[in-house]
Amino acid sequence: MEKKETTILMQKYELGRMLGQGTFAKVYRARNLRSGQNIAIKIIDKQKVLSVGLIDQIKREISVMRLVRHPNVVQLYEVMASKTKIYFAMEYVKGGELFNKVAKGKLKEDVARKYFQQLIGAVDFCHSRGVYHRDIKPENLLLDENGDLKVSDFGLSALCESRRQDGLLHTTCGTPAYVAPEVINRKGYDGAKADIWSCGVVLFVLLAGFLPFQEANLMEMYRKISKGEFRCPHWFPPDVRKLLSKILNPNPSTRIDVAKLKENTWFKKGFKTIEAIHPPPDGTKISVSDDVQAAFAASETSPMRPTCLNAFHIISHSPGFDLSGLFEEGRSQRPEARFTTTKPASMIVSKLEEIAELERFKVMKKGGKVTLQGSKEGRKGQLAIDAEIFEVTPSFFVVEVNKAAGDTFEYKNFCNQDLKPSLKDIVWKWQGSEQQQQQPQSL
Repeated sequence: MEKKETTILMQKYELGRMLGQGTFAKVYRARNLRSGQNIAIKIIDKQKVLSVGLIDQIKREISVMRLVRHPNVVQLYEVMASKTKIYFAMEYVKGGELFNKVAKGKLKEDVARKYFQQLIGAVDFCHSRGVYHRDIKPENLLLDENGDLKVSDFGLSALCESRRQDGLLHTTCGTPAYVAPEVINRKGYDGAKADIWSCGVVLFVLLAGFLPFQEANLMEMYRKISKGEFRCPHWFPPDVRKLLSKILNPNPSTRIDVAKLKENTWFKKGFKTIEAIHPPPDGTKISVSDDVQAAFAASETSPMRPTCLNAFHIISHSPGFDLSGLFEEGRSQRPEARFTTTKPASMIVSKLEEIAELERFKVMKKGGKVTLQGSKEGRKGQLAIDAEIFEVTPSFFVVEVNKAAGDTFEYKNFCNQDLKPSLKDIVWKWQGSEQQQQQPQSL
């Protein structure tokens, strides 16, 4: 019988079967050749993440996982790189996602409470280290061979340094059904309070077997989230109902915090405090290879790249899905236009540069944004226009055009008489326009 070939990675790890994959990464089971320990290897395509500007997200994920060493958090052991890949060597969690367990039906109260206690313990530890997860859901909660919970996937997490001068976070991210109302609001939010809301949704799901906020119509779902409208099933004990009403409180300033939650009678039953974890195996620190550092350095000088859109961006950029009316009235907005295209980001930028040259505008590029700066002095100063490019898929883009400075009348004239006609070859559809220039490739 022919022996199956094995793949040895970086002369240290023997790769096994694939555990899962996403757009930019694959996760494999692996074995440490020196210690024999089973681990998980996350293999990230370096070129893909560089091209769409995700290297900062990877840097943040590494920083976060270095800070949060806790028994109920998946551990990162080592980060390495080759010419084309970045490798995360991580703790292997044998039991799979908590989601798979809930998908079979609701859990018993004691089991749900144990998982919830472990989740809160891990989240509380993360917050004490200035880390906010921002995407807590059963798919990101794993179970080990002992049935203990492990929080994973810190790709959307934020560090306290990410807060602006107002002391709040401002990036709208997460998974729609689990996200706090203040995150959708886009005015700024407390990362700890937003995480607690998501934990409350998880608790509801564990005990009910379904989501508290679930509607086919997204606007209706967000309306219910914004008002905290949900109904507990008849089998929920009264003390659980009371606790959930405090966690799923749409007002973050009066929502229960972790300290108060830990004092709750229902929560405290059988609760065990777990200490922070010991150092990584072999007494080593989490190492980040020189190749990874080089990839990070390269990203600082890499060409302009579009911003990747998550579910919230897609919803908020869609006509009819402006959610701001749910939260505030009379909100003033800058004049803006938006179009979709199947042309690559490089072509979009080239087209904008052509228009700028023709109209004698200066061009400035940063991240996924192109700014056109007029040379003429108008009634309200020089006209400046921002065009931000968002990638929905590698073959489908949304470009948002905003007036950054100058007179609104001049801006509208420029858009209607110069910008739109000049972009007609690359535009699939302007927002609100009935005419489609060409059919998009399938999403």
